[in-house]
Parts: sequence; C-alpha cells; structure tokens
Amino acid sequence: MRNEGPVGGPGMREMLGVTAIIYGQQMGEKVALVTDGRFSGATRGICVRHVSPEAAIGGSLALVRDGDRVRIDIVNRRMDVIAGEDELNSRRAMWRPPVPRHKSGLLAKYARLVGQANLGAVTHEGGAEWPWFDH
Repeated sequence: MRNEGPVGGPGMREMLGVTAIIYGQQMGEKVALVTDGRFSGATRGICVRHVSPEAAIGGSLALVRDGDRVRIDIVNRRMDVIAGEDELNSRRAMWRPPVPRHKSGLLAKYARLVGQANLGAVTHEGGAEWPWFDH
C-alpha cells in the first residue's frame, strides 16, 4: 500500500484495518503487507512498514506494479522488486507524483513541509535518523 507515508497520507495513517481484512480472508500466512504507512503493536503477519523514501515522493514502492514479485530479506533488512534494471529505470522515468489529497489547509501545509519516516516525519530541520539504519 503506497502513498500512506508522511507526505502521501498525509501523516502515516494506521494500517491495522488492512491487516484485519487480510486475516479475515484467511490470507495472513500467505500475504505480506508492504507500506510506507505505519502499523500499531496489534499488527500481525508479514508486514513491512515505514518504507522510505515513500512512494509519494518517488521512492521505490512507487515503482512496484501488480504482478511483480518482491523478495523480502528480513535478516538483511532488504526488499527487492524482481524486475530488470531497464524495466525499473523505465518505470522511474515514467513516474509522476500523485495528486495531493489536500490542496489547501493544515494537511496540505503538513504534506509540503514533512520529512520522511526514517528521519522522524517531522516538519522542521533536525530530524535524526534512527540508529539502526545504515546509510
């Protein structure tokens, strides 16, 4: 689920309802949920959250298409779309930002100012990277 991050949401909406639907369909052990949004402590199953940079600003999740195979390597904290480099470059060149959900008001201002989840999703300079992220 893309465009649920700090900018795209805006504000990182909770994905618990989506995981409940997956488990309600008895697919909890077969489907991984990958999002630039967030999960609460009640989420279960294979869930990857806070994908950064988020899809709304052109992050890798924006390049994923229906039918793509995605490899999730939990030990090495890595996720890869199984597609050729030429295909991914083509998708990157074709990518356009989504239409903002809010064009005016507080949420529009927030979306314009907010940083990415791995930097704290703050609206000011000084967001620090989480210590377990290697760059």
